[in-house]
Amino acid sequence: MTGERILICDDGKENREFLIQYVLEPNGFQPIEARDGKEGLDLALELHPDLILLDLQMPRMNGIDVLKNLARVGADIPVILMTFHGSEDVAIEVYRLGVRDYVKKPYSPEEMLEAIERSLTEVRLRKEKEALTERLLIANRDMQRRLQEMNVLYIVGKSVTELANMSDLLPRIVDAATQITQAEEGYIYLLENSNFRCKAQKRLNAGQSRPAGHEVSDPIAAQVLKQGQAVTLNPDQLAQTGVSGYTAAYAPMVLRGQVIGVLGVGNITPKSHIFTRHDSALLSTLTDYASIAIENARNYDALRLAKERENEQIRGSFERLVPPSVVDRVLSHPEDLKLGGTRQEISVLFADIRGYTTWSENAPPEKVVEMLNDYLSLAAEIILAWDGTLDKFFGDGLMAIFNAPKEQADHVHRATDAALALMRAGEEMRMRRGDNLYYSIGVNVGEAVVGYIGTDRAMNYTAIGDVVNTAKRLQELAQPGKIWVEGVVVERLGDLVQAQALGEVKIRGRKKAAFAYELVGLTPE
Repeated sequence: MTGERILICDDGKENREFLIQYVLEPNGFQPIEARDGKEGLDLALELHPDLILLDLQMPRMNGIDVLKNLARVGADIPVILMTFHGSEDVAIEVYRLGVRDYVKKPYSPEEMLEAIERSLTEVRLRKEKEALTERLLIANRDMQRRLQEMNVLYIVGKSVTELANMSDLLPRIVDAATQITQAEEGYIYLLENSNFRCKAQKRLNAGQSRPAGHEVSDPIAAQVLKQGQAVTLNPDQLAQTGVSGYTAAYAPMVLRGQVIGVLGVGNITPKSHIFTRHDSALLSTLTDYASIAIENARNYDALRLAKERENEQIRGSFERLVPPSVVDRVLSHPEDLKLGGTRQEISVLFADIRGYTTWSENAPPEKVVEMLNDYLSLAAEIILAWDGTLDKFFGDGLMAIFNAPKEQADHVHRATDAALALMRAGEEMRMRRGDNLYYSIGVNVGEAVVGYIGTDRAMNYTAIGDVVNTAKRLQELAQPGKIWVEGVVVERLGDLVQAQALGEVKIRGRKKAAFAYELVGLTPE
């Protein structure tokens, strides 16, 4: 069975995309994305997905807190926990909170798919039971269904022709076919290189189903392909073909005079509905819609893949030069790519590696480059994980902004939380590498002009204003291992922040002094 809705709750965009592209979509699952724990909890309670893939470490709310909140409201949703860090204590706690499985990063698509299949067993059994009950109810309403068949065909045909995704389209056709013919099973075989491949199926016994895409040898389908005519087989006729089942009906899927596949339905339970010519006519009507829809879907997929390849080529080239969020904006709204800026409030973060000059003086150039890559890559990953925009690197430092180009109501909290996360990660890096290097960080909030600055031939997406200059000076004044913020940051965060007042400090190039605080801690929003 495919089509289950799976919620990915992970602050890493690359990890979400990896799961969607290489695990969920190829296997027919419907992905739902959440960028942090709070958003994931809200989506889980609103949509009640079939399964949650939950990261342990996330901004706003970590995985443990998400599990506790789900348990508090009695949400019975299976969870697979994903984390880089695991221990017996963590495993015991998360299993107590309802986690069905535990996957350590990094993982392969095969490892994650195995964990998903294990965790969805109960969900699938429940859905099979619900599907069987629904089929029994449909059988009891047989006379009413007959009167409404033409209307159902119209509605189904209309919806099928509007679908563009083949993974959604083909199961929908099979479901529609089994519904209008009172069938227990259904399947679509498409012709590929002179052979049939099962592209979608609905089986009475889910345990006997094979994944979509396997090659099929079916003498009845071969006959329909050769003659181009729909057929129905009663129990005696079906028994003579050697094909298992009780009764069956097939209709060719024809496009531009060529048979491109076969739509079939079957009943395997004795005394179930025996298909008639009327059922065959209903299938033929549905295949007319389906053939056109499949062609449209193929054209759409070809166009989408071409566009994705083009965008990925552009993205791969430009993300090395400009922030990913800016690349997204340019690809989505190329008309906005012009010189100029807008005045808006932003949070600014500057980070610098203290001790770099002394350390690099006696180190080989290769070691210096390695060190810079380690520390600056770490900083970039954290900024992006907190949904910030990397403005620029300069020497052994960097500048990041929040609330641009994407608006963020909690940008002050994001910037300070990212600063604390960067300081913690930097300490771990220092201990691991055994050097004597520390970050010093400055954070400020205020209005700036944000946009594309430069010339028509060379422009950068950046922010300009006093808020930027002050954040940089605070970083320069901060001692190694310290985070300095301007007073307005503390005012904006209120009870959420733990900070130590440092008093007024003179800012170079600025007449008015700044009132500085050392950022100590932060309470989750």
